[in-house]
Amino acid sequence: MTLDADTHSDEHVIAMTQRWLERVVIGLNLCPFARAVFARNQIRYIVSSADSPELLLADLSSVLRELQASDSDQVDTALLIHPQVLQDFFDYNQFLEQADTALDELDLHGEIQIASFHPLYQFAGTAPDDIENCTNRSPYPMLHLLRERSVERGVAAYPDTAKIFERNIETLRELGYAGWLRLQE
Repeated sequence: MTLDADTHSDEHVIAMTQRWLERVVIGLNLCPFARAVFARNQIRYIVSSADSPELLLADLSSVLRELQASDSDQVDTALLIHPQVLQDFFDYNQFLEQADTALDELDLHGEIQIASFHPLYQFAGTAPDDIENCTNRSPYPMLHLLRERSVERGVAAYPDTAKIFERNIETLRELGYAGWLRLQE
Protein backbone atom coordinates (compact mmCIF):
# COMPACT_ATOMS: atom_id res chain seq x y z
CA MET A 1 0.00 0.00 0.00
CA THR A 2 1.49 3.31 -1.05
CA LEU A 3 -0.04 6.52 0.16
CA ASP A 4 -0.07 9.85 -1.60
CA ALA A 5 0.70 12.62 0.90
CA ASP A 6 -1.40 15.07 -1.09
CA THR A 7 -4.57 13.00 -0.73
CA HIS A 8 -4.08 11.84 2.87
CA SER A 9 -4.00 14.77 5.26
CA ASP A 10 -3.06 14.33 8.89
CA GLU A 11 -6.73 14.73 9.78
CA HIS A 12 -7.69 11.93 7.39
CA VAL A 13 -4.96 9.63 8.72
CA ILE A 14 -6.07 10.28 12.31
CA ALA A 15 -9.73 9.79 11.44
CA MET A 16 -8.98 6.46 9.74
CA THR A 17 -6.90 5.39 12.73
CA GLN A 18 -9.66 6.33 15.17
CA ARG A 19 -12.18 4.45 13.04
CA TRP A 20 -9.91 1.37 13.13
CA LEU A 21 -9.62 1.69 16.89
CA GLU A 22 -13.40 1.92 17.31
CA ARG A 23 -14.39 -0.80 14.84
CA VAL A 24 -11.53 -3.27 15.15
CA VAL A 25 -9.49 -2.87 18.33
CA ILE A 26 -12.40 -1.86 20.59
CA GLY A 27 -15.26 -3.27 18.52
CA LEU A 28 -13.76 -6.77 18.45
CA ASN A 29 -12.25 -6.28 21.94
CA LEU A 30 -8.80 -7.17 20.63
CA CYS A 31 -7.32 -5.01 23.38
CA PRO A 32 -9.47 -4.92 26.52
CA PHE A 33 -7.49 -1.91 27.76
CA ALA A 34 -8.13 0.33 24.74
CA ARG A 35 -11.75 1.26 25.43
CA ALA A 36 -11.03 3.26 28.60
CA VAL A 37 -8.18 5.41 27.22
CA PHE A 38 -10.11 5.96 23.99
CA ALA A 39 -13.26 7.03 25.88
CA ARG A 40 -11.24 9.36 28.15
CA ASN A 41 -9.49 10.86 25.09
CA GLN A 42 -6.07 9.93 26.52
CA ILE A 43 -4.58 8.76 23.22
CA ARG A 44 -2.26 11.17 21.45
CA TYR A 45 -2.20 10.76 17.67
CA ILE A 46 0.94 11.93 15.91
CA VAL A 47 1.22 11.71 12.14
CA SER A 48 4.85 11.71 11.11
CA SER A 49 5.78 13.30 7.81
CA ALA A 50 9.03 11.29 7.81
CA ASP A 51 9.92 9.82 4.47
CA SER A 52 12.99 7.92 5.66
CA PRO A 53 13.72 5.63 8.60
CA GLU A 54 16.23 8.18 9.92
CA LEU A 55 13.62 10.94 10.07
CA LEU A 56 11.10 8.56 11.63
CA LEU A 57 13.64 7.63 14.29
CA ALA A 58 14.07 11.32 15.12
CA ASP A 59 10.27 11.70 15.36
CA LEU A 60 10.08 8.61 17.55
CA SER A 61 12.70 9.95 19.95
CA SER A 62 10.85 13.24 20.20
CA VAL A 63 7.49 11.57 20.84
CA LEU A 64 9.04 9.25 23.45
CA ARG A 65 10.41 12.25 25.35
CA GLU A 66 7.08 14.08 25.06
CA LEU A 67 5.15 11.08 26.35
CA GLN A 68 7.54 10.66 29.26
CA ALA A 69 7.18 14.34 30.19
CA SER A 70 3.40 14.46 29.83
CA ASP A 71 0.81 13.97 32.56
CA SER A 72 -0.53 10.42 32.26
CA ASP A 73 -4.01 11.65 33.22
CA GLN A 74 -3.96 13.74 30.05
CA VAL A 75 -1.98 11.49 27.68
CA ASP A 76 -1.73 7.85 28.65
CA THR A 77 -0.54 6.46 25.35
CA ALA A 78 0.57 7.66 21.91
CA LEU A 79 0.27 6.41 18.35
CA LEU A 80 3.07 7.50 16.05
CA ILE A 81 1.52 6.96 12.62
CA HIS A 82 3.93 7.06 9.69
CA PRO A 83 2.13 6.70 6.37
CA GLN A 84 5.07 7.86 4.20
CA VAL A 85 7.77 5.46 5.37
CA LEU A 86 8.26 1.74 6.02
CA GLN A 87 5.38 0.60 3.83
CA ASP A 88 7.17 -2.72 3.31
CA PHE A 89 6.58 -4.93 6.37
CA PHE A 90 10.07 -6.44 6.26
CA ASP A 91 11.61 -2.94 6.41
CA TYR A 92 9.19 -1.96 9.16
CA ASN A 93 10.02 -5.06 11.17
CA GLN A 94 13.74 -4.33 10.84
CA PHE A 95 13.11 -0.77 12.07
CA LEU A 96 11.69 -2.11 15.34
CA GLU A 97 15.25 -2.89 16.45
CA GLN A 98 16.13 0.78 16.00
CA ALA A 99 13.02 1.73 17.95
CA ASP A 100 14.15 -0.47 20.84
CA THR A 101 17.60 1.10 20.66
CA ALA A 102 15.96 4.54 20.96
CA LEU A 103 14.25 3.36 24.15
CA ASP A 104 17.67 2.29 25.50
CA GLU A 105 19.38 5.52 24.50
CA LEU A 106 16.67 7.58 26.19
CA ASP A 107 16.79 5.30 29.26
CA LEU A 108 13.08 4.52 28.88
CA HIS A 109 13.09 0.71 29.03
CA GLY A 110 10.81 -0.23 31.87
CA GLU A 111 8.97 3.08 31.54
CA ILE A 112 7.63 2.95 27.97
CA GLN A 113 7.18 0.02 25.61
CA ILE A 114 6.51 -0.04 21.89
CA ALA A 115 3.85 -2.19 20.24
CA SER A 116 3.83 -2.57 16.48
CA PHE A 117 1.02 -2.33 13.93
CA HIS A 118 1.21 -2.39 10.15
CA PRO A 119 -1.23 -2.92 7.25
CA LEU A 120 0.78 -5.99 6.16
CA TYR A 121 1.67 -7.31 9.62
CA GLN A 122 2.80 -10.91 9.57
CA PHE A 123 3.82 -13.02 12.55
CA ALA A 124 6.79 -15.32 12.12
CA GLY A 125 5.74 -18.75 10.90
CA THR A 126 2.47 -17.57 9.34
CA ALA A 127 1.37 -17.12 5.76
CA PRO A 128 0.57 -13.54 4.67
CA ASP A 129 -3.17 -14.28 4.48
CA ASP A 130 -3.45 -16.07 7.86
CA ILE A 131 -6.20 -14.36 9.83
CA GLU A 132 -4.19 -14.14 13.07
CA ASN A 133 -1.96 -11.54 11.43
CA CYS A 134 -4.97 -9.19 11.48
CA THR A 135 -4.61 -8.75 15.26
CA ASN A 136 -1.76 -6.36 14.47
CA ARG A 137 -2.96 -4.96 11.15
CA SER A 138 -3.76 -1.27 11.07
CA PRO A 139 -4.69 1.17 8.31
CA TYR A 140 -1.19 2.69 8.35
CA PRO A 141 2.18 1.67 9.74
CA MET A 142 2.36 2.86 13.33
CA LEU A 143 4.20 2.53 16.59
CA HIS A 144 2.10 2.37 19.74
CA LEU A 145 3.90 3.86 22.72
CA LEU A 146 2.56 2.58 26.02
CA ARG A 147 3.42 3.56 29.57
CA GLU A 148 4.60 0.48 31.46
CA ARG A 149 2.67 1.58 34.59
CA SER A 150 -0.56 1.61 32.61
CA VAL A 151 0.16 -1.81 31.15
CA GLU A 152 0.89 -3.16 34.64
CA ARG A 153 -2.38 -1.71 36.00
CA GLY A 154 -4.32 -3.22 33.13
CA VAL A 155 -2.70 -6.61 33.55
CA ALA A 156 -3.40 -6.58 37.30
CA ALA A 157 -7.07 -5.76 36.71
CA TYR A 158 -7.68 -8.18 33.83
CA PRO A 159 -8.05 -11.89 34.50
CA ASP A 160 -5.63 -14.08 32.59
CA THR A 161 -4.04 -11.67 30.10
CA ALA A 162 -2.13 -14.59 28.58
CA LYS A 163 -5.41 -15.68 26.96
CA ILE A 164 -6.00 -12.37 25.16
CA PHE A 165 -4.00 -13.37 22.07
CA GLU A 166 -5.69 -16.78 21.89
CA ARG A 167 -9.13 -15.17 22.25
CA ASN A 168 -8.24 -12.64 19.54
CA ILE A 169 -7.29 -15.40 17.11
CA GLU A 170 -10.55 -17.22 17.89
CA THR A 171 -12.52 -13.98 17.36
CA LEU A 172 -10.84 -13.37 14.00
CA ARG A 173 -11.30 -16.95 12.86
CA GLU A 174 -15.02 -16.70 13.66
CA LEU A 175 -15.18 -13.37 11.81
CA GLY A 176 -13.30 -14.79 8.82
CA TYR A 177 -11.34 -12.89 6.23
CA ALA A 178 -14.48 -11.65 4.47
CA GLY A 179 -15.73 -10.22 7.78
CA TRP A 180 -12.35 -8.63 8.39
CA LEU A 181 -12.50 -6.93 5.01
CA ARG A 182 -16.01 -5.61 5.73
CA LEU A 183 -14.68 -3.94 8.89
CA GLN A 184 -12.18 -2.06 6.69
CA GLU A 185 -14.90 -0.54 4.48
